[in-house]
Amino acid sequence: MMPELSMHILDIAENSTRAGARLVRIAIEEDSANDTLSIAISDDGKGMTEKQLHDAMNPFYTSKREREKGVGLGLPLLKATAEQCDGALEIKSEPGKGTTVRATMKLSHIDRPPMGDLTETLGVLIAGN
Repeated sequence: MMPELSMHILDIAENSTRAGARLVRIAIEEDSANDTLSIAISDDGKGMTEKQLHDAMNPFYTSKREREKGVGLGLPLLKATAEQCDGALEIKSEPGKGTTVRATMKLSHIDRPPMGDLTETLGVLIAGN
């Protein structure tokens, strides 16, 4: 598990840029009345087929080329974090139209990681892309 939710956001948003996204939207919603936290990352990248969606949840699968580092743990780790906090991970994608990743979890769950430094995370995303 990543120590902060901002690291999950960074990882998924970087996946979007690698998928050719020109626009990445990040929405974070805290709903204290319903005790929920929702994080959604949407992009206009190349999208994924049903098989790619299935493969993306395998921690040993990556679409990165040999020279790029990584093993594909981002989505499986975010899913594990969401489920550990009484939530879920939902991915909607369509080839040629983009992808939306939405993680929801119980806001007050004792195991929910802290949000982390969103300002720094967004700064890294902007500077790197």
